[in-house]
Amino acid sequence: MKSTNTTIATLMIASAALLGGCASTSSDPYNTGTYGAYGSPSSAAMGYGTIDSIQVTRSQAGTSGTGAVVGGLVGALVGNQVGSGSGRTAATVAGAVGGAALGNKVEGDRAAAGRDMYQINIRMDNGEYRSVVQDSVYDLRVGNRVRIVDGRAYRY
Repeated sequence: MKSTNTTIATLMIASAALLGGCASTSSDPYNTGTYGAYGSPSSAAMGYGTIDSIQVTRSQAGTSGTGAVVGGLVGALVGNQVGSGSGRTAATVAGAVGGAALGNKVEGDRAAAGRDMYQINIRMDNGEYRSVVQDSVYDLRVGNRVRIVDGRAYRY
């Protein structure tokens, strides 16, 4: 019986490590970093132009799933301490589901505010228009000449 609990705990920890490795840690989900052949930026990812307008937008706050995984593991471990036989199995499953829901809610509450993002509309030198969304405008103003590199606008 002791080896079963150890096996379950080991599998849960290994699952958490595996799923944690799949989570994205990117702080800028809008920057796609388009590259063409041989690692050089493609023409869609770079160019020169003039800023037409800048608008503030609010990014959607999301969860990475880490809270759900950790909550599910803790809930399963707590539920595994209750009852015996099939009651223990039911308590483990209920604890995992409840813990995952609670962990996801806690993670979502911590990131609920979202953040301000800036949509910069640029008239390119070749006549086309592009919109770039980034987390800061630094010293960029309407009318500035800019260069787009990897989906970000820089003053030129």
